[in-house]
Amino acid sequence: MANIKFIKENREVIAADGANLRFKAIENGIELYTFVGKMMNCGGYGQCGTCIVEIVEGAENLSPRTDVENRKLKKKPDNYRLACQTLVNGPISVNTKPSGQKTASASAPVAQPAPAVTQPEEEIKHPKEVGVEE
Repeated sequence: MANIKFIKENREVIAADGANLRFKAIENGIELYTFVGKMMNCGGYGQCGTCIVEIVEGAENLSPRTDVENRKLKKKPDNYRLACQTLVNGPISVNTKPSGQKTASASAPVAQPAPAVTQPEEEIKHPKEVGVEE
């Protein structure tokens, strides 16, 4: 049996040896995806790279990185994994949505307010100047 501790969520899940990390997280209500990943994930086929997790403890209890992971994570630290490609064979601690991963708000440009456009004020004339009698 494998205990999977999700650090940010302060939850621990029990899984059978060989369980898929992504499947166990979703099955237990653990959110793996950022906003963009929720909309555009590949469903666990290793094609999108949006289910990145950081393995804090127990990396030796996981299946080796797949070729897909090596391609998708080549610029990430060795302890980053794609949850959909990771099989758990013992106790681990996982950090979901690690801070090194871009989020939708961090990657989107920040909208700046448009500069205020001021109209020149019309000259206010006294009623006597415009021919209005009092």
